Amino acid sequence: MDIHRTLVIIFFGIVLSVNAVDYGSMESKQVVRVGVILDSASPLGKMANSCISMALSDFYSINANYRTRLALSVKDSVKDVVKAASAALELMNKEQVQAIIGPQTSTEADFVIDLGDRAQIPIISFSATSPSLSPTHNPFFIRTAQDDSSKVTALTSIVEAYGWKKVVLICEDSEYGTGLIPYFTDAFQEINVRVSYRSIISPNSNQFEILKQLNMIMARQTRILLVHVSALLGSKLFSLAKQIGMMSEGYAWITTKGLSISLLDPMGEKVIDSMHGVVDVRPYLPNSKRLQDFKTRWHKINSGRNIDLDMFGLWAYDTVWALAMAAELVDQQLNPNALSHNISTNITSTSTSTELFDLEVSEWGPELLQMLLRANIEGLSGEFRLMGGQLQARDFEIINLRRKLGERVIGHWTHLNQSLEIDRKAIIWPGHTKVPPKGWVNPVFGKRLRIGVPVASSGFKEFLDIEWDPHTGEPSFSGFTYDIFVAALDKLPFALPHKLIPYVNRSKQSNGTYDDLLCQIKLKKLDAVIGGITIVANRTKYVDFTLPYKQSGVSMVVKVKKDEMDNMWVILKPLGWDLWLAIGVAFVFTGIAVWFLEHHTNEKEEFKSPPGQKLPGTILWFSISILVFANSEKLENKWSRFVLVIWVFMVLILTQSYTASLTSMLTVPKYRPAVADINELRRNDYFVGFQKNSYVNNLLTEQLKYPESRLRSYTSLEEYDDAMSKGSKNGGIDAIFDEIPFVQLFLAKYGSSKYKVVGPTYKSAGFGYAFPIGSPLVSYISKAILNVTQDPNKMEVLEIKYFEQGTKCEDSFSADDDPSLSVYNFSGLFIIIAIASIFAYLTHLIKPHCSWSATNAIHPDSSLSLWSRVTKREKPCHMDHNNLHAKAEVSVNTNEGDHLQNPPTAFSQEIVDINQVDEEDEIHNIDSGLYIYGCA
Repeated sequence: MDIHRTLVIIFFGIVLSVNAVDYGSMESKQVVRVGVILDSASPLGKMANSCISMALSDFYSINANYRTRLALSVKDSVKDVVKAASAALELMNKEQVQAIIGPQTSTEADFVIDLGDRAQIPIISFSATSPSLSPTHNPFFIRTAQDDSSKVTALTSIVEAYGWKKVVLICEDSEYGTGLIPYFTDAFQEINVRVSYRSIISPNSNQFEILKQLNMIMARQTRILLVHVSALLGSKLFSLAKQIGMMSEGYAWITTKGLSISLLDPMGEKVIDSMHGVVDVRPYLPNSKRLQDFKTRWHKINSGRNIDLDMFGLWAYDTVWALAMAAELVDQQLNPNALSHNISTNITSTSTSTELFDLEVSEWGPELLQMLLRANIEGLSGEFRLMGGQLQARDFEIINLRRKLGERVIGHWTHLNQSLEIDRKAIIWPGHTKVPPKGWVNPVFGKRLRIGVPVASSGFKEFLDIEWDPHTGEPSFSGFTYDIFVAALDKLPFALPHKLIPYVNRSKQSNGTYDDLLCQIKLKKLDAVIGGITIVANRTKYVDFTLPYKQSGVSMVVKVKKDEMDNMWVILKPLGWDLWLAIGVAFVFTGIAVWFLEHHTNEKEEFKSPPGQKLPGTILWFSISILVFANSEKLENKWSRFVLVIWVFMVLILTQSYTASLTSMLTVPKYRPAVADINELRRNDYFVGFQKNSYVNNLLTEQLKYPESRLRSYTSLEEYDDAMSKGSKNGGIDAIFDEIPFVQLFLAKYGSSKYKVVGPTYKSAGFGYAFPIGSPLVSYISKAILNVTQDPNKMEVLEIKYFEQGTKCEDSFSADDDPSLSVYNFSGLFIIIAIASIFAYLTHLIKPHCSWSATNAIHPDSSLSLWSRVTKREKPCHMDHNNLHAKAEVSVNTNEGDHLQNPPTAFSQEIVDINQVDEEDEIHNIDSGLYIYGCA
């Protein structure tokens, strides 16, 4: 012990001698006193002290012209919180320091921070990384390092990358260790990973206490261990873990930067050898020439001192540079005389113990704090910039610890993109293997997994069948569900010893419902359950399910009845009532369109009569005659012919469709459901059947609110068929509610001509296997099930083996299905005929309107209504022979009154034409009162 104290005194003497170097007439410089609190016996304390001394020497050798000089006063905390606090009080009261670098640990810093707040002196720590020490809540605390919470995401990303679902958290019982637990818990919760166990170990624990914790961890299932302890405790932990076989294949150890090799080196090769295969995370250190030169000088100075350099030493170096620069900036702003009094004066009087807590408030501390917070320099560790009172977050390196090769970088985590890049092939895991641990093992060695198997109903052996050996009484299993499970086990990356246990009573009959069987997992009597277990919400409260290996849902099956077509109105059934109505409207519409188009040009009596006389009869007869192609009227207007072509096309399609539909109805029997939906079942108080012990009972009573007194359970397809054949009135049922796979079997056996699926399908997640909540086997079995079900060849073999042909359930039959054609089926045709008729009529109407406009220009007094122009027939330009000369004379006199030299050519030509027509006998009966002058 005396030798140790002597070495410490000599060490501090060397440090003080270095600090006493004259940097160029110290008397002319403003001396800024700075305290340093370290554990000088620890590897970290030795390394930090050396880096601080080198930083002070390097800074003032480069900046010799600065007016200020840092004068360091180093105190030893001796790994004790009280000693660290006492050293801080001494530095503040007796030596009147303006800042304190340290203390070294988070626990020590927690005490000193309060003193710094009272004295308004910055407490600057490069190694107190616990996130519970928040610069936000402690304004005079500055952390020139990254806090531990900044690397949580990088650590959890490794767990997520390998798909591990459970981890064990090992933390030191100190401010450093426990402060990170809430951050880990929240981060793992976000990626759906459970912290199955927390092992809190005191830093002062002996070997027996540490072994007790390790044995508790080894007895559990989880093999992914996340360690956050100090270097001293970590060296003990890993040495003991290797002794009891926990550094072997199957384990994954992930540590934080508190366990770097640089800190473990002084503890011997045995400690490093015990950590072979450990994955570590540390801040990324950008390489530079300045850093390489510093490392070279470092090794020369500390070649015989058995200490190594790491990130903490570089942060200590950069801290001194930032503090020295801040002191120079403060000196430029404050009064030099005031500085001389507050900084340089040494107090030699001794204070009493009660006066030690009567701290004097520093006048220079707040200014120094502000300058430090603004620091932005390029240090050995990279960019030195404080955000929120601590070093800003950086990228991380993923390190793999090797027995001989030391630390090897095998990946990176980028802070900006929150992304992980890792070379999985380069990682050597414990046990000297490159195979990643699966993260889980059976905690009780030699014991097989207890898997419960339900006893299937006698009529559904295709899914799961249990046969008992008559001699040994041992069960044998077969069926679709069992084969899927066996195939999934073959896909697992590890062997899974298991024992299938039928859920039966003494008489080898079912011992309860499926829910009762699943409760055995919750009671820890079974480790898993396989079979046709439907995944429903209320069951997930006490078990976890794998992904479904077969889709499911509940459907309703009813009897079918044949449509009777031997009635007097069967001829109306091919077309729906809406289609009959639409055809009638189309008849009338088309007839009106053709009549208007032919009214102006066609000489036949049907088209030249006034609208009120023969229009209805003409329209109806014309449209109906076209329907049977009996129309003999000659159409003279080209637009009416265009409409007729479209109408004939439509009539042809309608007649052919009617014929085909009627033929189908009279020749092919139609089967319709006897019950439309569950509402009809309720109205008629019908009985409903379901499979015994299935969850369908709860579905009917709780979700569908069907009376439980009207439910009957069955155990086979034959019982289903017999009960449905009898009906509710004869002691049977009128509907079956069961899951789709069983409905498929039922319909495949008895055919769709006898039974139909009606109504909606009540969805469920499907059939799956059940495990305890949080079991890591769920993810492995689920992946294996996907590999099996996505193999088409494998599934085809199983389907043919157990279900043969015709197991696909037919499309659901709805009571609303109607074989009659509706107006929607021919809506396109109706739209076409309507557009064609309107287009033709409007085109025909616009052309005569132009002629009437020209006539009105010649005869302004002629004013006929639009309806008159449309309906009034334009007669040929004929005139009664007896009145010819009189009218001509009147016209000539009129022209003479207007001083016209020559009669209009059109008028003269008209007289000639009229004389020619007058020779024919049939013109004498023409009504001259309908004559219109100027007709062409």
